[in-house]
Amino acid sequence: MSKERVNTCWVPSIFILIVILLGFSPCVWCQADDDYKEADNPSLLTSLLYSRFSNLTVVFKDEISKQLGFCIQNPEADWNEAFNFSKDTTFLSNCIKKTKGDVAHRLCTAAEIKFYFTTFFQKGSKSTNYLKPNQNCNLTSWVSGCEPGWACSVSPDQKVDLKNSHGMPLRTVNCNPCCEGFFCPHGITCMMPCPLGAYCPFAKLNKTTALCDPYRYQLPPGKPNHTCGGADTWADVGSSSEVFCSAGSYCPSTIQKIPCSSGHYCRMGSTAQASCFRLATCDPNTANQNIHAYGIMLFAALSTVLLIIYNCSDQVITTREKRQARSREAAARSARETAQARERWKSAKNVAKKHAVGLQSQLSRTFSRKKSVRQPEPLKGLGQAKPGTDGALFPPGSQGPSSQQSSAASKGKKKEPSNLTKMIHSLEENPESNEGFNLDIGDRNLKKNAPKGKQMHTHSQIFKYAYGQIEKEKAQLQQNQNLTFSGVISMATGNEIRSRPVIEVAFKDLTLTLRGKNKHLLRCVTGKIMPGRVSAVMGPSGAGKTTFLSALAGKVTGCTVTGLVLINGKDESIRSYKKIIGFVPQDDIVHGNLTVEENLWFSARCRLSADMPKPDKVLVVERVIESLGLQAVRESLVGTVEKRGISGGQRKRVNVGLEMVMEPSLLILDEPTSGLDSSSSQLLLRALRREAIEGVNISMVVHQPSYSLFRMFDDLILLAKGGLTVYHGPVKKVEEYFSGLGIHVPDRVNPPDHFIDILEGVVKPAMNSGVNYNQLPIRWMLYNGYPIPPDMQQNLAEIEISSTTANPSNVINPVSAGAEEHTFAGDLWQDVKRNVELKKDIFQHNFLNSKDLSNRITPGVFQQYRYFLGRVGKQRLREARIQAVDYMILLLAGACLGTLAKVSDETFGALGYTYSVIAISLLCKIAALRSFSLDKLHYWRERGSGMSSLAYFLSKDTIDHFNTLIKPLVYLSMFYFFNNPRSSFTDNYIVLVCLVYCVTGIAYGLAIFLEPSPAQLWSVLLPVVLTLIATQQQTGAIVKIAAQLCYTKWALEAFVIANAERYPGVWLITRCGSLMTNGYNLHDWTLCLLILVAGGIVTRALAFICMVTFLRK
Repeated sequence: MSKERVNTCWVPSIFILIVILLGFSPCVWCQADDDYKEADNPSLLTSLLYSRFSNLTVVFKDEISKQLGFCIQNPEADWNEAFNFSKDTTFLSNCIKKTKGDVAHRLCTAAEIKFYFTTFFQKGSKSTNYLKPNQNCNLTSWVSGCEPGWACSVSPDQKVDLKNSHGMPLRTVNCNPCCEGFFCPHGITCMMPCPLGAYCPFAKLNKTTALCDPYRYQLPPGKPNHTCGGADTWADVGSSSEVFCSAGSYCPSTIQKIPCSSGHYCRMGSTAQASCFRLATCDPNTANQNIHAYGIMLFAALSTVLLIIYNCSDQVITTREKRQARSREAAARSARETAQARERWKSAKNVAKKHAVGLQSQLSRTFSRKKSVRQPEPLKGLGQAKPGTDGALFPPGSQGPSSQQSSAASKGKKKEPSNLTKMIHSLEENPESNEGFNLDIGDRNLKKNAPKGKQMHTHSQIFKYAYGQIEKEKAQLQQNQNLTFSGVISMATGNEIRSRPVIEVAFKDLTLTLRGKNKHLLRCVTGKIMPGRVSAVMGPSGAGKTTFLSALAGKVTGCTVTGLVLINGKDESIRSYKKIIGFVPQDDIVHGNLTVEENLWFSARCRLSADMPKPDKVLVVERVIESLGLQAVRESLVGTVEKRGISGGQRKRVNVGLEMVMEPSLLILDEPTSGLDSSSSQLLLRALRREAIEGVNISMVVHQPSYSLFRMFDDLILLAKGGLTVYHGPVKKVEEYFSGLGIHVPDRVNPPDHFIDILEGVVKPAMNSGVNYNQLPIRWMLYNGYPIPPDMQQNLAEIEISSTTANPSNVINPVSAGAEEHTFAGDLWQDVKRNVELKKDIFQHNFLNSKDLSNRITPGVFQQYRYFLGRVGKQRLREARIQAVDYMILLLAGACLGTLAKVSDETFGALGYTYSVIAISLLCKIAALRSFSLDKLHYWRERGSGMSSLAYFLSKDTIDHFNTLIKPLVYLSMFYFFNNPRSSFTDNYIVLVCLVYCVTGIAYGLAIFLEPSPAQLWSVLLPVVLTLIATQQQTGAIVKIAAQLCYTKWALEAFVIANAERYPGVWLITRCGSLMTNGYNLHDWTLCLLILVAGGIVTRALAFICMVTFLRK
């Protein structure tokens, strides 16, 4: 045994043996020596002897807690498990008989115990065969009691004080072999009791090896009468395994060993046999039960469940969606039938009116002159026409005065009108109403006194309301296509057009310059985009189109912005209106594992006003789906790169719809028609123009629109390279403006394509125009009287213009700037300074708080948390196949590690638990990376639109708690039943739950802060490196401090502590030595769990801070 091993294992042994054996002294061994010698009844002596030291923990409880508190959690319980011989005191009776009552003179005193363990520690190993010379055993005096397994007594006239720790008594007479159940060390002449779980019989001489088995010590040479004695040592299991009750047997006392019977198992150091589980395999002399059958059964059951989940993961959501789709289709069909019936009724009514007018005219011509006195009579009869005739269909307002009088006179004689008559009259009075006419339910009070569906709760009612409104809008749109003058007056007076809060954006001399590079992205852009109009931003590549719209939306960072931007004529931040501003990015940032309807519905719920009723929100979503032509794919998944979904054009329209459903007042779109065909582009433009009718300010970047699409825009902003304005005004006047410059659009050429080709320099203007494409921005400035920047005055000199046009007030005096030379160090410093300013600008932009002026109260954090929770739950269900693969890997890892890393009693299973910590950390971290690394773009878009970052983060974390609880169960179902440690399944599960919670938080931080590839690399390296640091024993102070910061250290300590508590009795020295070696404490199990949970909370907080701080640059 090495020096280091003695250091770790025997230092605690010194304390524990002193404390335990001193317990005999105050009540037993201070009695008169002759009390036991003169006793005639051995059983009475045994009872008297044991009763004296059976309850000594009260006396030594404080000392035990002070010296051995790190490895003894309950002194009284550990005392009873180690030295409670009440069940069998045979070894005491035998010793009393053998020594003839001379037991007290043979037990070691405190000084001898201290001397034994101190010398043993200094020598380094028991293989030295002797201790340091002492009073009884030295070079001049070496009695038989100095040999291993032997002990001596004191002289009759000498008193022994076992509490004496300063000097050894002279013990050299009456030397005999050590009693059974006791051990007598080599080099001293006293004996000590063996603890429970030990087997200390008399040794027997092995004539082949000349050793005393089972303790393997030699007999002294030259002493033929010297025989083998008893046990010679008790230490840790690595140094004195022969004292421990062997595996496959149990020892009810320290002198009795019984083989384990069939159906039972006996671990090493057992005092009783344990029954095996019903399905476990336990042969005779079995050291551990074989519970692999349970592991195999669990593996098969979990594999079956995972296969079912893998193949049927979408079935739950699909079934629910089918039921909702049937309800929606029925509502749509009912709305269409109602609208068609209404149109048929209106047509029939119009025909009836025409016939009635014709008949009335004919009657008037016939009787107007000859029977003028009796003129009211035909009208009266006409008003009382029989049901079913044309006269019965006249509206009440078409009857003459006499008819009204006659009707009033006969009112009391008529019956009450039927429901059908009331329904017809209701339609006559308000043909556009949804009340009183429903072919499916016939309930005229469906919406009565319930504007906007406030009394509707079921899906069917909500969808009927929404589709009814949509069909009404379609009919109105059809009527507006062929308007007469009277129709215009009717639309203006009878139709209610919803309006939204208007946002008018005016900008003057808007200039964007990259910091530190003096490169202009936009220059001197002046103009206005107005509500109710659709503006197109066009220009060649590099003209700053996207930068211009980003500047209007307040999303530009890293640039110096000069000029003036006014919102509704006021100098206010555009970010104050972000709740009613929609920004459609160029990339189609849509959740691929949600359907089209789910994407749009989530955006509507989170961004529409919180007090808007649900039916109205459904109406908004359905209107957008209808206007964008997405009805056919509304239930289809959008799709990802790995999984095919809807087409690219449909995905583009969904990308636009995410902003349309929030009913914005300002809608900015970055190339929404890119990738769309002509028909899809026109469909999108028609939907946007419908939004403009409601007062929405729409501005969009467009590339190469067709002529028909180009004519659908109201305004055009044409930019040249360098961000200079070439034209800003109505689309109808653009050709007129360029014609004034001598630039004419050739026949059969698309005007926007021609203008962009000129700005690119691909097509040169006609020679007689005298215009160069570089001069077009200056021409626009001169046309509007804008000031001209100094560096563009050279182009101004080339333009031949009249003096009145070239107003000197438009020219800005150039500022002389001499060429400045820069050194490498100066350039490097400027780059560093620019990067610091850029970081500062990004940080300020992310945390810039502006006063909310949108007058829209969106759902709060808790409500958005509910919406996010539902969305993430659906996404996880659709990703159940990936989850199933994760669980299958955990099952295999648990089975492999549980089989290969068997529990070592010496280290209390530390090796297997070390592998478990690494495996669980690695697998759970990599799986948790998917929670945030794949959704960064979606988060950035949703955060920019005003959605709650806290609700987003908490919803992800809440759903991941399912894995936090299930993954430890999956892993332990294999590892525990294949490894079979002594600690309970519950203890191991609790530790693993805390470990998974901690590593999941770390994975969040890695996924948010790093790119996917570095995050995966760090997830693999961290568990291995931290485990190596945490398991270093002989290291410096810095490494020890670093180990305290490693979560793997606390997880491993919790596992070992939970297992070490299950090693009582003879394992006390082994337990204390192992815990002291690793620096563990039995009382720290709860502390370890709290540190792991605290680590998970802290890492989550840091991950959240990183998420809201380090946004996309």
